[in-house]
Amino acid sequence: MSDCLQRFASSLVVSCQPVPEGPLDHPEQVVGFALAALASGGRGLRIEGIANLKAVRAATDAPIIGLIKRDLDTSPIRITPFLDDVAALAEAGADIIAFDATDRVRPVPVADLCKAVHACGKLAMADISNIEEAKAAVALGVDVVGTTMSGYTGGPEPSDPDFALLAAAVRLGRPVIAEGRIRVPEQAAEAIRLGAHGVVVGSAITRPEHITHWFADAIGAARAASAKPTLAFDLGGTKTLVALVDGDRVLETGERSTSRELGPDDWCDTIAELAAPWRGHYGAVGGAVTGVVHGGRWTALNPGTLPVSSNYPLADALASRLGHPVVLHNDAQAAAWGEYRFGAGAGRDLVFVTVSTGIGGGAIIGGRLLIGRGGVAGSVGLTQGGAPSPLETLASGRFIAETAAVAGHSVDTPAVFAAAAHGEVWASAIVDRSADVVARLLADLQLLFDPAVMVVGGGVGLADGYRARLEARLAHLPPHLKPEIRAAALGKSAGVIGAADLARRTL
Repeated sequence: MSDCLQRFASSLVVSCQPVPEGPLDHPEQVVGFALAALASGGRGLRIEGIANLKAVRAATDAPIIGLIKRDLDTSPIRITPFLDDVAALAEAGADIIAFDATDRVRPVPVADLCKAVHACGKLAMADISNIEEAKAAVALGVDVVGTTMSGYTGGPEPSDPDFALLAAAVRLGRPVIAEGRIRVPEQAAEAIRLGAHGVVVGSAITRPEHITHWFADAIGAARAASAKPTLAFDLGGTKTLVALVDGDRVLETGERSTSRELGPDDWCDTIAELAAPWRGHYGAVGGAVTGVVHGGRWTALNPGTLPVSSNYPLADALASRLGHPVVLHNDAQAAAWGEYRFGAGAGRDLVFVTVSTGIGGGAIIGGRLLIGRGGVAGSVGLTQGGAPSPLETLASGRFIAETAAVAGHSVDTPAVFAAAAHGEVWASAIVDRSADVVARLLADLQLLFDPAVMVVGGGVGLADGYRARLEARLAHLPPHLKPEIRAAALGKSAGVIGAADLARRTL
């Protein structure tokens, strides 16, 4: 490998090409961009035009990829189309001369350009659009292959880098420079991981006009979407709630019992039916569901709460029904975010635990929602009678109702609480068993996260007397270990309010 290539191996090459005829399209401005790039970690430059190249060459000895762009009437080839261009670039000080090596109508064959570059004692860089062009260029003896032209030889321009082409070209055995639509650091890092010799970044660094457009367009889209309420839904084991939400205000709602004997497709149909009256009146969609959410797919943590097939494509299924992309979160995490932003947390770090049909939880620490596996609470193991069981099988609303049935009282959970309030010993014993487990959970979560406040919600968590039971069981703890327990302020709306806010933040 030549010394020139070695100097920017596995490094950043900055393309200093201002917008033609823009306010920065002057050699002195290009020199400024080039020197700033090199001072900030760039190891090489890509410079267009003889005047710009001469000015930059006089200012630095860094490796320079030189090129000339022309708009021809008889050919789509723009990058260094003529042999005279090769000679001029070599004389101006380019170390590497780049030329369009795509298989299109051209004024000069690729082979002739490659020979001319080598005759000038420079390295030849073939800008290609597909792997066949890369193979042909390597066969002609080019020194470097660039993915520069991928996506620019016809059809709509892609939005992402062509990493598949990069990986295929690397296997040809020549140094490959990744170039084209690399706009964020993570994309540049991925290119290096795929074997790129260097990564060219241009517009994202040296074209303020483009960068400004990206930000302005994103802000405009967010403003337009934020002008409308957000559609949010909370799909749980007992009910499905759909709402129009504006900030912390729930404008309208629709609710239906969740039929557990049905499946995800039917539950999606229910959400779409409940949302149908508001079609066209919302700008984003957020969802909260029980279980694990990852990459828009949904899996049950505890099938006893709601049976869900593994990796059900919930986001796509709902997007096709609602006509909008859908941002999904675990229901307890969405509720935690709602309480943090607009409820009992009041912007302070918190752990939220919902005790309802199941048990779930979420944590906001350092102002960030911690995205774990389906919340932080419901499926934490607890040894009971020598066998580990998920917490929600030992303390949830379902546990309370099932335990009452075993004791000969076929009533629902609210009826158990009503009986306990009237002094029924059997009911108080069942509620106490639930409170024992949840109190231990809260104490452990306090040790793990040390939040400013512990927020308890859900139908069981907010039931009369339940929080007092929790506080009584934690009263013996020293002040620095005792959770400050607050009742959830948003009630059953916490999930949809949190899901809506999280969806708006993705715009």
